[in-house]
Amino acid sequence: MQHCAPTRTPEIDPGALRARYLAERDRRLRPEGQRQYVVTEDEFEDFYTADPYTPAAPRPPVADDVDVVVLGGGFAGLVTAARLRRSGVTDVRIVELGGDFGGAWYWNRYPGIQCDTDSYCYLPLLEETGYLPERKYAFGQEVFQHCRRIGKHFGLYENALFSTLVRALRWDGSIQRWRVGTDRGDDLRARFVVMCQGPFNRPKLPGIPGITDFEGHVFHTARWDYAYTGGDMSGGLDGLADKRVAVIGTGASGIQVVPHLARHARHLYVFQRTPSYVDERGDVPTDPEWAATLRPGWQRERQRNFHTAAFEAFAPGQPDLVCDGWTEVSRNLAAHLDATDGWAALADPVQFAALREIQDHRAMQRLRDRVDALVEDRATAEALKPYYRFLCKRPCFNDAYLPAFNRPNVTLVDVSGTKGVERVTARGILAHGTEHQVDCVIFASGFEITSDLDRRLGIQPFTGRAGLSLYDHWADGYRTLHGVMSHGFPNQFFTGFLQGGVTASTTAMFEQQAEHIAYIVKETLARGARTVEPTAQAQDRWCATVRESVAGHTDFQRECTPGYYNNEGERTIRSHLGEPYWPGFYAMEELLRAWRGTGRMAGLVLDG
Repeated sequence: MQHCAPTRTPEIDPGALRARYLAERDRRLRPEGQRQYVVTEDEFEDFYTADPYTPAAPRPPVADDVDVVVLGGGFAGLVTAARLRRSGVTDVRIVELGGDFGGAWYWNRYPGIQCDTDSYCYLPLLEETGYLPERKYAFGQEVFQHCRRIGKHFGLYENALFSTLVRALRWDGSIQRWRVGTDRGDDLRARFVVMCQGPFNRPKLPGIPGITDFEGHVFHTARWDYAYTGGDMSGGLDGLADKRVAVIGTGASGIQVVPHLARHARHLYVFQRTPSYVDERGDVPTDPEWAATLRPGWQRERQRNFHTAAFEAFAPGQPDLVCDGWTEVSRNLAAHLDATDGWAALADPVQFAALREIQDHRAMQRLRDRVDALVEDRATAEALKPYYRFLCKRPCFNDAYLPAFNRPNVTLVDVSGTKGVERVTARGILAHGTEHQVDCVIFASGFEITSDLDRRLGIQPFTGRAGLSLYDHWADGYRTLHGVMSHGFPNQFFTGFLQGGVTASTTAMFEQQAEHIAYIVKETLARGARTVEPTAQAQDRWCATVRESVAGHTDFQRECTPGYYNNEGERTIRSHLGEPYWPGFYAMEELLRAWRGTGRMAGLVLDG
């Protein structure tokens, strides 16, 4: 491979690993599935709506008529609004719960927050805004500032409503508009609405018995309380010097905050149900000489290369431009095929899957060996080893997480065998019959990503034509055309993981969807139509196309340990990727371009 050598990985026993993986999955399965988490509403609503960074300024309710309302000001909303503006649709208003643009990167300001994927792929609209990230893996503050940069560059601040939560969404046929109701008393009448809440929208809490009994301090990583901890996003949490702290959750946010908490807390208890994949970071500043070589279109080329490594396979001689843990399995597989002259395996899906699984097993064993090399206590090291396939869980990269467990003030409490913490008490956390007394509990428990749609959105009512509830319409699965529109919901568009192309660069997916949405809105306006909506037949054909392509792709997820990637192991898998169009992201791109190229708006009804 050019640019990047394969990693050295150990020999493994595939049969033994498969058995171990299934056993690790089974001991963590819980009959409650997603119901093991508490919805952040009612007595828990402050975990969602309270903003520790920007107090909501008083303002009178807004009552106006607008062409497009975009719900959400994270990357999905920013990219969509930017594409609408570029297409000539300028009457656009973004409604955002946070006090500024950024979405997950506005809310997630915990110490140590950093991109876990290549910044040059992840940060959208780099070429259009003339910006290049400072490092291969941007820190959270830089990502947040890039969100603000996009907002300024495309003039999106002028009509934005910040610190505003959408409560109701209803199609009003009498005026052919969407009525958008908010917690600020607003009445927005929108010709078009685009849903851009993003997958990391609403924090979730573990439904641990006694969760409301704790008398100490408590917060979620997505609402970090620096007034309590001291310090800032770079660390320095000197307010914890005399505090005993518990972290519940060891996913991406937990991995990044633990090293900082370990350095400053009097004692830190880390409660772990399933260990994460944790590889070295390998971060480097952006090389000016490399930057000088970049030519127009470089970001799309890099994104496509990243997608190839994560979801497909490198072709003979194809370089690995990203060269990190995300691309390791494909990189090593390509090296193996080079060494064995075995590239013909790419033509046989069964043989290819078997060869890739071996490289997957070897890469994961390398990760487990890395734990042994870094963690001194043998029992702790064993508990920190991930026993599952690569991409069963969100990969994490951190150089300080595993060594943190060598500190005398850090205790790992593994609760995998009990399938979670037993109880929260007034004074601490009960696990394995032992009460760990703490002053502060930090929930690193993630977001409502694969839970029921009404839990994720919290919008009531959410109704289209004739009072049709979207939640009822999608009760048995998504029903869309191209993943962006649904029959019975005129002039409404969706973004995110539904029924479209999926790529390793999530923001590239937002760009693909935004391009398509902007085209439909522009053409609807240009043709003098009042509404646009897919026919039931076109919607059903697309659903059939997607579901035929998905056959067999859930087997991998069923064998994974429970988590949001596989709907907590529930019998009916609801993937965090939605129901992807499995021919591929770039096949989807070609399909959408061909559809737009005809100018016929096939499958849509434009009503004047």
